[in-house]
Amino acid sequence: MNEFCKRHIGLSQQQQAAMLDDLGCSNLDQFIEQVIPTDLISKTKTTQKVGLSEDQALSEIKAILDANIVYKNYIGLGYYDTITPSVIRRNVFENPGWYTAYTPYQAEVSQGRLEALLNYQQMLIDLTGFDLANASLLDEATAAAEAMAMAKRVNPNAGNKFFVDENIFPQTLSVMQTRAQYLEIELVVTDISQVDATQGFGCFIQNPDLYGTTKDFTNQISQWKQHAPKLIVVMACDIMSLVLFKSPATQGADIAIGSTQRFGIPIGFGGPSAAYMATKDAYKRLMPGRIIGVSVDSRGKKALRMALQTREQHIRREKATSNICTAQVLLANMAGFYATYHGADGLKTIAKRITYFANLLAHNLRHYGVKVLNQDCLFDTLSFEHNDSAALMTKLNDNGYAIGEYDGKLFISVGESASLAEIEDLVSLICNDQELIVVEPEVLLANQNALYRQDAILAHEVFSNYHSETKMMRYLKYLENKDISLVHSMIPLGSCTMKLNAAAELEPLSWPQMANIHPFAPRESVQGYVTLINGLKQQLKDITGFDDVCMQPNSGAQGEYTGLLAIRRYQASIGQGTRDICLIPRSAHGTNPATAQMMGMEVIVVNCDESGNVEVADMRVKAEQYRERLACLMITYPSTHGVFEGSIKEICQIIHDNGGQVYMDGANLNALVGLVKPAELGADVSHMNLHKTFAIPHGGGGPGMGPIGVKQHLVDFLPLNPIFDAAFDVTRSAVSSAPFGSASILAISWMYITMLGEYGLEQSTKAAILNANYVAHHLAKIGYPILYTGQNQKVAHECIIDLRPLKAESGITEVDFAKRLMDYGFHAPTMSFPVPGTLMIEPTESESKDELDRFIAAMASIYAEVKQVLDGGFDKLNNPLKNAPHTLADLMTWDKPYSQQVACFPMVNLESNKVFPSVNRIDDAHGDRNFMCSCFDLN
Repeated sequence: MNEFCKRHIGLSQQQQAAMLDDLGCSNLDQFIEQVIPTDLISKTKTTQKVGLSEDQALSEIKAILDANIVYKNYIGLGYYDTITPSVIRRNVFENPGWYTAYTPYQAEVSQGRLEALLNYQQMLIDLTGFDLANASLLDEATAAAEAMAMAKRVNPNAGNKFFVDENIFPQTLSVMQTRAQYLEIELVVTDISQVDATQGFGCFIQNPDLYGTTKDFTNQISQWKQHAPKLIVVMACDIMSLVLFKSPATQGADIAIGSTQRFGIPIGFGGPSAAYMATKDAYKRLMPGRIIGVSVDSRGKKALRMALQTREQHIRREKATSNICTAQVLLANMAGFYATYHGADGLKTIAKRITYFANLLAHNLRHYGVKVLNQDCLFDTLSFEHNDSAALMTKLNDNGYAIGEYDGKLFISVGESASLAEIEDLVSLICNDQELIVVEPEVLLANQNALYRQDAILAHEVFSNYHSETKMMRYLKYLENKDISLVHSMIPLGSCTMKLNAAAELEPLSWPQMANIHPFAPRESVQGYVTLINGLKQQLKDITGFDDVCMQPNSGAQGEYTGLLAIRRYQASIGQGTRDICLIPRSAHGTNPATAQMMGMEVIVVNCDESGNVEVADMRVKAEQYRERLACLMITYPSTHGVFEGSIKEICQIIHDNGGQVYMDGANLNALVGLVKPAELGADVSHMNLHKTFAIPHGGGGPGMGPIGVKQHLVDFLPLNPIFDAAFDVTRSAVSSAPFGSASILAISWMYITMLGEYGLEQSTKAAILNANYVAHHLAKIGYPILYTGQNQKVAHECIIDLRPLKAESGITEVDFAKRLMDYGFHAPTMSFPVPGTLMIEPTESESKDELDRFIAAMASIYAEVKQVLDGGFDKLNNPLKNAPHTLADLMTWDKPYSQQVACFPMVNLESNKVFPSVNRIDDAHGDRNFMCSCFDLN
């Protein structure tokens, strides 16, 4: 076992031996034979190298990335030069207290990042002028596609045409084309001024547009609405431009989308960064993505939670507004903190400097005879033509600059770090050594006056309180201290794989040669990234058995979408485009049916038997019944019920025999790596959650990555990028803005695999399975029924405990269990998924036996408390479980019929390591009845 393997796997050899003895096994191999059906174990071992030490791996990745050339970035096209304030980088981006937390489903121990997200929403409400904003989407192009689909939901009876500004970013158009095809939406790309609003359900405006021109569309939109009052207008806006210019709401738009990348988020070869969406209150239930809302706790104190969750895939499944699950929470928090740190005045200073430099450069180029294409107001980008573009680009590169090029035109986009000296340099290089002519801002920017906004922005006190680094540092720590993350304790969320995110894996993300690379930089300047990504592709192909891997998807749900897209494109290519039935087991994650619906498929549910396995007979009947229309099966393996189903190969064969393809959901891949290869089970395509299995942090709800592996027949149907990929055509339109999705975080998974090596990967999987079975064994001994087991009564890497019998007897619910675990210092396991009234527990390989025993002891103590309710020792309604979680406020005004020690210190170890929730139990219903998604008065 190498150095990193010992640090990543939480068990010592002695602990492992003791646990195996508990389970009646003499060694790890014997144990695995009892868990995984022998015929599923791969005969072809992975060919990973021997694992490297942390220092060796860092040296190797640095050597790879040193092949990147870090230009002074003036490329634009949706990605801009920005400065991450050091206080945010050090205290958030590089802080495991922020990046190891999970999506804030358990709101009482998530108030810090919920407050940060509320600030982010308030920032967007102010800048866009709308009533509400969501808490981030995956990227700008995805947000545009989501807005198009939302527009159709809002205005469903106005035909299928959606008008799109011909000056849209090409990557955004490509993603919209992909989405439109299977929603049967006709995209009409046109001169936006010529649109007949009566002929469509919506219209998309890029403002500022591809060429940098910024306009006031108030009159245009007003004219449209006179003729078509229900027309939905979507406006894509540069977030920094909104600091100065009229908001999209003021101009009459209905939905605003865009990226917050230039609010302090490194470009990272395309990501990750947080996209935004804002809209009117009337459309709130049709909006995709998470929304943070204000409610109250049981003491009447203001408290935050995720609002209106009945819109989302985990509840509405195929009827959801979107399949989105993972978003970009860590990056949204950083963008919100950027606005908090700079405040309105600081942002205006940055925005004014950007627009001054851009207009000064345009003025000089025009003066010296360069054909500048911008005729109207421009914010940060100017476009121009040159008689020898290639020579000019080379000249600029040789002098350390990179500018944009698309469709025969050149672009220069000015970013936050631009200086007057650089503008002078660019004028000299482009205009053959001419000198910069300086014009005062008041004169140069006079044509912008009519576009400036008149309303105040960022007026809430949170945006004016923290402008010194000391105050900002303390505010960030104050928020961090409200939350439970992996720095405190195990997060045993089933189907989430909350494993170690090692510091060495994340270290390269802050390096300039990783953070400051543009996705559309000259190809020869990004060879470090290309080498790294190709290396990771090879690693993933080797682990899964697939023939190729696509890195575009920015989340697991987007991986599902990309996989079904490849299937549909392939089937159309062989004359089987009418196949539109997707079989999905009843136990499936909500993203599965939501994704199938987005791809224009009809979902047919397959039953599960009493043991939790897919009912093979029912599968066969339905596959044969829909033989002519069967497109695919979506199945998770090991199953969502946490068991290795021995019939998986038979299931895949049934689908293939009836003309379908098999999509394997990779949510549980952590139980397979190094032992079982999905491609060998019969899967045609599968996504891999790099933020679960391959150590990318969850970030409080993103970023994530969901690359897909495919077999050879699907390779030619994977998405490409319209700017980066020479082989691109509309039949291979994109699923995300950037060529490789959130490319910078791919380094984390490369480091993880490289440091573990073949042996370490296999040992990690075995340890994850061992830990889950150890927990299941001891919880069963306490009295908790394990709902589903596989062969030899073993589980896979997670287990489900059935709380329904206790609930029926005592009235204590799964929610009470979840909230009471907070008093013991734990984030709750996954609640009521995939079966209502249960908890699903996944300990991962990174936890030690000590931590597992602490969790088991907590569950034993809670079980004893339930028994006291049954025996009359506790009141049925006024007891430690119903009143959980308990807070410091409770201690100061104690009025409970049980002791403070029972409430807050039910185990001895908590006296020296106690995390108090900052609020009591939150009233979810109140929050939805009294919907509020903006910052409240702190007084």
